[in-house]
Amino acid sequence: MNRAKSELDAAFVEKQRQALLRLRAALLTATQAAESDEAEVNIQNASGAAEYEDDAQRLDALERDGNLVVRDVGRLERVDRALKKIEEGTYGLSDMSGEPIPRARLEALPEAVLTLGEERNRERK
Repeated sequence: MNRAKSELDAAFVEKQRQALLRLRAALLTATQAAESDEAEVNIQNASGAAEYEDDAQRLDALERDGNLVVRDVGRLERVDRALKKIEEGTYGLSDMSGEPIPRARLEALPEAVLTLGEERNRERK
């Protein structure tokens, strides 16, 4: 893989670092809130009479929340990787090929570590 340094200007990289830190905090808060909600539902289920319809609704909500947590955890991993790339001086370069990631993609998705084409290929597999 190409070990080139990113050619993005320092002001842009700092702006992205701040955005990544805010995103990281928001993802951690959302994940912790979902885990807290799940614990609360489990406590309610253990302490009360069972209403099967209510249980089904709670289980459905927990499953949807669980899917969001999984998605958020994956995104959190990409945010952490992007922050590490800033430290390494390789932010804006693909982890796969070392090719530059377009600035517009980084503005839209600051945690991007692959080019759009590489991301699409990975998702197909």
